[in-house]
Amino acid sequence: MSKQAILANYPDAARWAFGDGPALADELLGLVLSGDKTATCSSYASYRREQTPRIGDYSIVLDGRGEPACVIRTLALRLVRYDQVTAEMAAKEGEGDKSLAFWREGHQAFFTREGSFAPDMWLVFEEFERVETL
Repeated sequence: MSKQAILANYPDAARWAFGDGPALADELLGLVLSGDKTATCSSYASYRREQTPRIGDYSIVLDGRGEPACVIRTLALRLVRYDQVTAEMAAKEGEGDKSLAFWREGHQAFFTREGSFAPDMWLVFEEFERVETL
């Protein structure tokens, strides 16, 4: 089946890329495609401003060039403070050595670039499954 035919199955799906730039988008997409990344998070403020997935929603994940690469489906959403993210949650994000320390370092830098970092900031933690690879 062609990429366009697959995409036609998800007419209401949000389209977005991970991270805040092409290199990070490709890196995190690679983790989704390998099966290592089954979760992501965003600041609560960012979640409210942007397209907000609900449980059961499909999203089309874009690569660093803005091209559709895969389809994911939201399985769970959890509101949690940055300083209350657990090692298990960090591991589901699949980044680096999957440790909480690595997660904290990378996400503090990301949220600082976003202009929203605080140790007690609210995050929306999303668990998902990869449904299709394009």
